[in-house]
Amino acid sequence: MIQQLYRKFLQLAAHKSSKTFLAIISFVESSFFPIPPDVMIVPMVIAKKNDYLKIFIIATLFSTLGGVLGYFIGSSFLDIGMKVVEFYGYEEKVLNLKDNLTKGTGLYIWLATLFLAGFTPLPFKVFTITSGMIGFNLLIFFFICLISRGLRFFIVSYLSFKFGDTFNKFMETGAAKWFSIIGILIVAIFGLVYFIIK
Repeated sequence: MIQQLYRKFLQLAAHKSSKTFLAIISFVESSFFPIPPDVMIVPMVIAKKNDYLKIFIIATLFSTLGGVLGYFIGSSFLDIGMKVVEFYGYEEKVLNLKDNLTKGTGLYIWLATLFLAGFTPLPFKVFTITSGMIGFNLLIFFFICLISRGLRFFIVSYLSFKFGDTFNKFMETGAAKWFSIIGILIVAIFGLVYFIIK
């Protein structure tokens, strides 16, 4: 089924209303949908290279807004939120996180985790929903989503613009590993700077 969805989104990327479809996919992926917008971003940019900045902005904005929807699912519809979390197999981790935050620990770990979820192949919707469940600061949540999603989609859009099919092949093979490594390095650098300044 997932492979069929991938093929369908590749077809949508070539559609005349592809930007509208990208906005919808970016929005729902951040709150419950399993397929990331990258699968549309890459072929869209390759087909329309001069639009790579528009494509990046659409994906970032609507993904962040979808994250806010995920937040409100977690804060207002706990049962629905937990079903999504359970679908991805993260229920135990979410419950442990809630316990840690109740005890006053884990806030900085959650900041880093939320950033990594937005930047790497982790299921972002699990972390947007969990943010609502734990009552995480909505303004901080919004900006972390905007920054992490923006970085990810800008890199994908720009490299698709720059390298075309070569980058497309990379996305199909080694992208998940390298996005994870880069995300962890970014978090480590910010953590180091914070502790030095502190």
